[in-house]
Amino acid sequence: MIDINESVMQVLLAFVVVGPLLGAVAALLPAPPGLKGKSPEQAVLRHGVTVTGVILIAAIVLALGFDHDHPSKMQATTDISWIPALDVRIHLGIDGISLPLLVLTALLTFLCALYSYFKMPTGPSPKAFVALILVLESGTLATFAVLDLILFFLAFETVLIPMYFLIARWGGAQRTQAAWKFILFTLLGSVVMLLGLLLIGIKAGTFDMVALATDNGRSLTTSVQVIAVLAVGIGLAVKTPMWPLHSWLPDAHTAAPTVGSVLLAGVMLKMGTYGFVRILLPIAPDGMHTFAPYLAAFAVVGIIYGSLACLALAKQGAKGDLKRLIAYSSVGHMGFVLLGISTMTPTGVNGALFANIAHGLITGLLFFLVGALKDRTGTTDLDTLAEETGAALYGKAPRLGGLLAFAAVASLGLPGLAGFWGEMLALFGAFKPAADLSRPAFLTFMAIAAFGTLLTAAYMLAVVRRVCMGAVAQEAPKLADVQTYEFAAWTPLVALTVAAGLWPKALLGLTDPAVQQLLAGGTR
Repeated sequence: MIDINESVMQVLLAFVVVGPLLGAVAALLPAPPGLKGKSPEQAVLRHGVTVTGVILIAAIVLALGFDHDHPSKMQATTDISWIPALDVRIHLGIDGISLPLLVLTALLTFLCALYSYFKMPTGPSPKAFVALILVLESGTLATFAVLDLILFFLAFETVLIPMYFLIARWGGAQRTQAAWKFILFTLLGSVVMLLGLLLIGIKAGTFDMVALATDNGRSLTTSVQVIAVLAVGIGLAVKTPMWPLHSWLPDAHTAAPTVGSVLLAGVMLKMGTYGFVRILLPIAPDGMHTFAPYLAAFAVVGIIYGSLACLALAKQGAKGDLKRLIAYSSVGHMGFVLLGISTMTPTGVNGALFANIAHGLITGLLFFLVGALKDRTGTTDLDTLAEETGAALYGKAPRLGGLLAFAAVASLGLPGLAGFWGEMLALFGAFKPAADLSRPAFLTFMAIAAFGTLLTAAYMLAVVRRVCMGAVAQEAPKLADVQTYEFAAWTPLVALTVAAGLWPKALLGLTDPAVQQLLAGGTR
């Protein structure tokens, strides 16, 4: 790690949050003639790679300059009065909880920009596409960096419009319906969430998340906390997505372009679970205690429901769409995250945060691979992939087939890979939940969730068998194996999936002290 002055850290964090917005504005401007390259379209795509690359470098430097000896302390903080009448402040900062999500967002956005430079999705001008990607990045990064409830809401909402247009303008079949379903579900959830955030701020007398977390709910009555958790929780649950508020997700993923699916699964879903940890657990602990068993129940239903839906899609002879299957798998995986949070224990919450990062890496890789399959075969239909094209990937494109198998076994939680630790810690948290929660109930939830891991293994192995294995049809068209630009975009995700699985302490060492302090009474 490197020693960086606190004022430099403040500037770096502000740049990481605001830089993509400035890049989005620049993307819409005419490129100087000397920078156009072969075409203006190539120039703006190169601009997207450059801006996201600079933001990634800044995020890495921020991580290197982070005081890893005190990860529970808010660092690189900026606190400026913005709307004095409402006591709304431009308050930024990072700790061991938010830093990994910040770096994950910067990494995935850069990889998406790099992938798009070589494989731009079919649609309107690249100018708008790059600008939307950068606005989406800025809103997501801000969500993980702001420490004011009103700013959190604004950042939370900023990502909706770019994702709507990415689906509606660059998506596939039925993209308009999917985009409308996405925006309506998330906006309705956000309206309810705003009411809950306003209730917290008005009753507590401040919107400052650090002050509220340190107060640990002492300035809010139990009834206010219960109402706030219900209202804010609904908005966060829609974005997570929690069963039964998940129905927008499969349609959105199926219709979205490849990079849209990667960003939606890799970072946007994390905004909901992050809100549970950053806002509801420390600010309204009594309200969370009231709803924890119900949250756990919805979580385990989501685990089983998502797994059964995937099994139905993966079944031989079923008309299953591979993108839709991976979308339903996200419902199950995020169920483990919610189960960990609902235990209200350091073990469970650390597991939830670890599972967040693991899901971003693994599912991001899966959507990249499925996008590559669609580019080569023109379809993501499992029957077509397995039969009509003779797409036995091990024989026709061994590197692509090997990567798909790797991502599948990582997703099912194979020990030694990142997917294992988050789910295991969430189950351990349910085995011994917080002292004032019903242990028999959580033991039941743990058993159901553990059964869900078996179902996950079943459908992921079924996908590998149908797509990767079998005889290669002689008349089937040839498939190109992994290209150089694909290798560049996917290698970091593979490497980090292995590194996190073999060395979980690197991530848990950041999150655990921050989680311990958060549950004990806030972040200083």
